[in-house]
Amino acid sequence: MRLFKQALVFVVLLGVAATACRRKDNALSEKSNIKTVKGLYSFGPEMKSFTLCEDGREYWVADSVKNLELAYSNLNFEKPYEPVYVELEGYFAKSDTAVVSADFDSTLVVTKVVKISKEIPDGPCAQ
Repeated sequence: MRLFKQALVFVVLLGVAATACRRKDNALSEKSNIKTVKGLYSFGPEMKSFTLCEDGREYWVADSVKNLELAYSNLNFEKPYEPVYVELEGYFAKSDTAVVSADFDSTLVVTKVVKISKEIPDGPCAQ
């Protein structure tokens, strides 16, 4: 009986270790896919969104470094949700449906703010 309990504990611990390693590998693979993206960022009480200049796809934003929201606030807009041009480094991840609106199936996780500007350049980002 004692051998059975030890074997059961070993199997459970092995399963926990395998699950933990798999999650760590997924996180590392997402972070290794860091890209520089250009687009429009809008921020307000209920939404943080990024629209990619290339194709107009819209993403929820997770500001992992907490610099993007601060930089946006420092631009002193009178109303929320005013779009600004941004160049960001980050990676795309599947959205957590418990946190993110159903309108967004992917989240841009920001790791670095390269540029933020009220002036939207001509080209694909101009509205």
